[in-house]
Amino acid sequence: MGAVCAVAAYETAAAETKFADETLNYVITYKWGLITKDSGDATLTLKNQGSKYYIKLTGKTKPWADGLFQVRDTLISVMDKAKFRPLSYTKIAHEGGKYGKDVIEYAYSGDQVSGKATKHREKKGETKTENLELSATGDTFDMLSVFYWLRSIDPATLPIGKKVTATLFSGSHEETVKIWKVGEDTVKLRDGSKREAWHIRFTFTSKGGKKTSDDIDAWISKDSKRIPLEIKGKLPLGHVNAYLVNGGRLGE
Repeated sequence: MGAVCAVAAYETAAAETKFADETLNYVITYKWGLITKDSGDATLTLKNQGSKYYIKLTGKTKPWADGLFQVRDTLISVMDKAKFRPLSYTKIAHEGGKYGKDVIEYAYSGDQVSGKATKHREKKGETKTENLELSATGDTFDMLSVFYWLRSIDPATLPIGKKVTATLFSGSHEETVKIWKVGEDTVKLRDGSKREAWHIRFTFTSKGGKKTSDDIDAWISKDSKRIPLEIKGKLPLGHVNAYLVNGGRLGE
């Protein structure tokens, strides 16, 4: 009975959550064996624009890392406040001399979700553009809006290990994301302060159940803002961590 109530609370919390304008800044650290080095910076902003949330994530490598593999990425998600669901998603990537732009426009009919996706790529003077149709049933997000969906929920209401499932639209396909609470931790921030956090894990699979990417672990503050304090992912060689370095409302 408790688990059923927790899931019901999870499903209704998003519509009740209101986000204030914010700017969150992160340093990205690359770890490989005994080597640990700050390799990039990222900034996550949310702005209230009438009936919508405008969410933007920018990431770039530090000057020393530009010579190895330069990255300049921007992700933008526009969400409807009342129904707490994405309306559009854009990913612009400049990575290692390649350029890519994905745009997805969402449409809804009952619990059916469709996405008109345009995938554009430029490499060595050649360009390629694809138009794709995506579809899903139920809660559907992208790699940016899904974090706000997560933040709209109080992890205290979820039993440890209880998985909640949604669909992610990328530039070319649908993925299934499963999110669950691993437990509680104390996170040490870059300024030496410590924060109590919920440890959350994400897994990603295709419609057929095949794993599409490595797991992501996130540590979310246990206060009412539920701010991502640390995010950890895996690369072909080593791991990458994003650590919160400071954050507050826009204009402060």
